[in-house]
Amino acid sequence: MLCAVALAGCGGGSKDKGGGATDTRPVLGQKGDEAEAAGGLGFPGFATKNTTRVGGGDPTADAAGVAQAVFPASSPDTRPAAVTLVDRGDFRVAASAAQLSSPPVRAPVLLTAGGKLPEATSAALDRLGPTGSKALDGAQAIKVGSAAAPAGVKTTAVAGGDYTALAAAIDRLAIKAAGQASKAVVVASADAPEYSMPAAAWAAKSGDPVLWVQQNAIPAATRTAIKAHSRPDIYVLGPAQAISDTVLEQLGALGTARRVSGADPVANAIAFARFSDGSFGWNVVDPGHGLVFASVRRPLDAAAGAMLSASGTYGPLLLVPDANTLPPALQSYLLDIQPGYDKDPVRGVYNHGWLLGDETAISQDVQARIDTLLEIQHVNRQEP
Repeated sequence: MLCAVALAGCGGGSKDKGGGATDTRPVLGQKGDEAEAAGGLGFPGFATKNTTRVGGGDPTADAAGVAQAVFPASSPDTRPAAVTLVDRGDFRVAASAAQLSSPPVRAPVLLTAGGKLPEATSAALDRLGPTGSKALDGAQAIKVGSAAAPAGVKTTAVAGGDYTALAAAIDRLAIKAAGQASKAVVVASADAPEYSMPAAAWAAKSGDPVLWVQQNAIPAATRTAIKAHSRPDIYVLGPAQAISDTVLEQLGALGTARRVSGADPVANAIAFARFSDGSFGWNVVDPGHGLVFASVRRPLDAAAGAMLSASGTYGPLLLVPDANTLPPALQSYLLDIQPGYDKDPVRGVYNHGWLLGDETAISQDVQARIDTLLEIQHVNRQEP
């Protein structure tokens, strides 16, 4: 039951037509002679043949569910070495903390409510039972800024005066754990989360930091953090209305700066998913990948789900602006990378999608459409 509840988002649900609460979480042990047995098992709301949903009613629940999906905690080798605790009050700090989801730390992000642990976070932490990270001198938890510190857990603290300083401090901790600074950094907009969200997934996969700028200014802490990487490749995520050309030019004095962008948040996430430059970038331009889908309206879900991009099928974060509509640009992208086979689908490659949030974030109808677009298709080929 705990696994089922965790993957359903630790308390997420939906409303019935009369406005009352309806518990739609999957339940283990349904019998075949029970009414609605198939629905009780969670299909199609929890999973379809090509999608799996972490159906939390908020990002705190999603983070708890994702952590337990990645780390089932049934044995020492299925437990995380550490977890990262971040206050849910600032999406920027949470997105930067996703850097610690990469090797060697591989710490999932859990969200706190200031100095308190929400029930979902506390339950997940108890179940995960972090074993202690060798890269962090045995720390079981990383407390970022004002996040709560759990009792009875060896904790290391990351301190900073604001989100820019905390992002820089997270990066310093990641450098210490890895033994070297990364060759690339991602610079994101502090004021336009809809364009910054995809950075968290990449940070979790790559270990590259997410550092912050305003549209027309580079904070001092961000400059210092970039300099610690010794003239790195700097990838600026988002269009000029989020990060100006002036800032892009100024970043060029600190390394090699290049913009990755799209005209709107959906197109921006797709552009980042397609992008590659040497070893940097997802380069998801063909079939055979994992994908993560989140709502533009829930920026914290980017950090909550980042561990999904750094494990399992791996893959970039894609965005849905409206719960009930799959935007044409995203539909076209999924068609472009849809798997196909000629003779035998067993010899094909496959796409899989993780969905973050309940139906207020992404509806079942949109989930069903995504599932169809991820399905491997027969390709009719004319013989010469």
